[in-house]
Amino acid sequence: MALGAVALVAVLLVGLVQARRSDDGGGTAPKAPDAAQTRRALSGAPPELAALHRQADALLPGGAAAFEARLASLKGYPVVVNAWASWCGPCRFELPAFQAQSVALGRRVAFLGINPKDATDDARAFQREFPTSYPSYQDPDGRIAGRYGVQGLPFTVFYAATGRQVLVHQGPYASEAALLDDIRRYTR
Repeated sequence: MALGAVALVAVLLVGLVQARRSDDGGGTAPKAPDAAQTRRALSGAPPELAALHRQADALLPGGAAAFEARLASLKGYPVVVNAWASWCGPCRFELPAFQAQSVALGRRVAFLGINPKDATDDARAFQREFPTSYPSYQDPDGRIAGRYGVQGLPFTVFYAATGRQVLVHQGPYASEAALLDDIRRYTR
């Protein structure tokens, strides 16, 4: 029975990804903001958030220590952390929502990525396909991702402006609206 449920979820996710990629008018993924739109939308961001935007699409080294230092530097701002990998189909499905929301909210909410156990060249190719207005931290040994106690990708972690972790959302977001609902609810 459990195996059947897993198979059903896999079939549904593949169907959702294919529907989102469809060009026949039956549903397409939201278009990511272009570079000019992104610059305009993020203009005037506070210095700590502007520093993130200057590192857009960067795959940063340093592991857990660098990631923790960045989180500490963002205290005072809500933070949304998304864990992804190039080989993760559901990550591809949900990333357009993160692209859009990081631009729409990037002057008041910090976004970060974690890229656990991925080949660097594959991760960079993924980032070229799905550009973001924020950096991601390389996590070759899975230590950053492991601190959240979840299995599988993607997952998203929300921090309040106080720096307190308030939610770990396991799995992909089904829609941009669902992501926005959680951002509004958990990043106060």
